[in-house]
Amino acid sequence: MNQTVKIAQTADVIVVGGGMVGGLTAAAFARCGLEVTVLEKRLPAPFSVEQHDIRVSAISYATERMFEAVGAWEAMRAMRVCPFRRMLVWDRLSEASTLFDSKKIDQDWLGHIVENRVIQSGLWQCLQELPNVRLMCPASLQSLSIDDNQARIQLDCGFTLTAPLIIAADGAQSLVRELAGIDVDGESYAQHALVATVTTESSQQDITWQRFTPEGPQAFLPLCGNRASMVWYQSAEVVAELKELPEHEFLQRMQAEFPDRLARLLTLESRGSFPLHWQQAKSYVVPRVALVGDAAHSVHPLAGQGVNMGMLDAAALVECVMDRYHAGADIGSLRTLRRYERWRRGENKLMIKLLDGIHHTFQDDGDAAGGMERAVLKTARAVALRAAGNVGPINKLCMRMAMGLEGELPALARGRLPLREMPA
Repeated sequence: MNQTVKIAQTADVIVVGGGMVGGLTAAAFARCGLEVTVLEKRLPAPFSVEQHDIRVSAISYATERMFEAVGAWEAMRAMRVCPFRRMLVWDRLSEASTLFDSKKIDQDWLGHIVENRVIQSGLWQCLQELPNVRLMCPASLQSLSIDDNQARIQLDCGFTLTAPLIIAADGAQSLVRELAGIDVDGESYAQHALVATVTTESSQQDITWQRFTPEGPQAFLPLCGNRASMVWYQSAEVVAELKELPEHEFLQRMQAEFPDRLARLLTLESRGSFPLHWQQAKSYVVPRVALVGDAAHSVHPLAGQGVNMGMLDAAALVECVMDRYHAGADIGSLRTLRRYERWRRGENKLMIKLLDGIHHTFQDDGDAAGGMERAVLKTARAVALRAAGNVGPINKLCMRMAMGLEGELPALARGRLPLREMPA
């Protein structure tokens, strides 16, 4: 009778999920000197000059510094990143608007628009170069057990892995979270997000913009060259209809529905859609397990903060764990992990509520709101946008917060690895 050979392997940290947040988490721990094992179901799609990923992220300045600290940013820049220096937000109903410009806070840019494939490829390249990282791919989790001293993972290939700490970076449908018995709260929105990569008549731009309309927000994100990512939050029915239109009809529809300031669209490279929801894990930690990124929380993508929130999770977790490691303490104990949860869960909850509130404030309530109520909402939106644009201190604070230049920032978000201070 054939019997699967089970080989026990140990590490200081096991990261389940080798995507963007998991990749950063693993690289940071490895740069700090820990032995790290990364489990990933499938190899990242290789970077291609000719092919572009429809999935893009607005990377904050703080996230960029994290990539620099672990040695991955130069690889990403060598592939393809697009800086943006200005961001325009306005309301179609009131025509109130606000412009954020990096020059006002003496910065070269507000952030970068980067294809998700580029981020993952840059981090994966970094991990492959680190001698204390073991990459296991393809690898699928089968079971998880926890005792007083360690966590044990069984893979479907027969391998058994043990470590004092397991990090769940395996996405919104996290199997680690499920096996650890952690529940989530959440809500689905009525809208879907339509995403399209297009080419335009304009050369590379340095401005992102978002317009709120009664039908749903619209966004324009510049990409390298004359390419751009367009996003339209709409009903599931309208999104399904748009996805089926022939290319020329789709471009005509987008040209007609989006603001006049949009340059003429030339070609459609790709399009897709995804449903909208938010969720928050009821706990980010249990003994020997910590959740980061989408495994811990998902937010409305209105402001593009989801990825940056996940990266801050990674930075905070690494700092909390390394502090205890240098003190000779158990890095997977609840005492170690509770500090991380206290640090990040409250901040993430606030961001979830803020984005959810913005979504509902700018929604067209139709018959649900009376004329007076809708007038008040319209006025409130206009006042808020004009204040953010015209009141200098508010404008600058909004930019610094979005860039990750304010608040209690982990060392990694300030561009430093959380290494122990050596005596003079």
